[in-house]
Amino acid sequence: MLDWFKVRVQYILPKHLLSRMVGWLAAAQAGFITQFFIKIFIKAFKVDMSEAKHSDPSYYRTFNEFFTRELKDDIRPIEQDDKQLCHSVDGRVSQFGKIIGDDIFQAKGHNYSLSTLLGGKPELAKAFKGGSFATIYLSPKDYHRIHMPIDGTLTDTLHVPGELFSVNPLTAENVPGLFARNERVVTLFDTPVGKVAIVLVGATIVASIETVWAGNITPPAGKTVQHWQHEGENISLAKGEEMGRFKLGSTIVVCFEPDAVEFADLQAGMVTRLGQPFAFVKEADQTTSDTDKQSDTD
Repeated sequence: MLDWFKVRVQYILPKHLLSRMVGWLAAAQAGFITQFFIKIFIKAFKVDMSEAKHSDPSYYRTFNEFFTRELKDDIRPIEQDDKQLCHSVDGRVSQFGKIIGDDIFQAKGHNYSLSTLLGGKPELAKAFKGGSFATIYLSPKDYHRIHMPIDGTLTDTLHVPGELFSVNPLTAENVPGLFARNERVVTLFDTPVGKVAIVLVGATIVASIETVWAGNITPPAGKTVQHWQHEGENISLAKGEEMGRFKLGSTIVVCFEPDAVEFADLQAGMVTRLGQPFAFVKEADQTTSDTDKQSDTD
């Protein structure tokens, strides 16, 4: 009954208003009040400040500065093997697997539309049909910067307005189409394994989503999808380089083209750490056809 209530109450809460109010408070330099809430948050969510570049809570002037804190140098070494992709975030695997037609698996009994996830743009979704996906949930205690899993050149950015339901596991199991109905920022990259989509999904009290090339993308004015194409801008990011951040926790969905990668022992519920092996580059079929063999002897 309690779980049912936690989900149902989200349908009637003024989620956008609540999120914007929290965002305003999180950006405020409120002195001892800010310090008080940072310390309460650290204790409540068991945040490991020993990993932070600045471990003393008093260093942070705003809650946002604390929430998007940097990690110590070299505490998350990046997998250097060119044939392996690295995890983009600290988090926990929600789901992963094949994209079946236009369907992505959300949770037991729930799928959602790939095309809708990518802003209702079938031309963008086409490359990923039959490919693979992984959904990673970032809890409040996690590091909230998102990094590149592989070298990539940015081709498209979209802001997709939507709801702001929580994205915790309970809500994912009970709200149909959750990740394709929440506000989100869609980013598309050309990479050595083909097109890669990294979707930053907003949630209740996620005050804003930023990228390193555009700064704050949410919250913008308007209720229509905004689509920026970056042809000719040469925005390239290396594997392990920061590409964006959440101000308060959320989820990312990463999509790959068919036969591009093979996941590295992922399991639903497993903890992820930035830089650790995420997927292997899938080797091209080495089998040589009889025709090719014959051609080689001619």
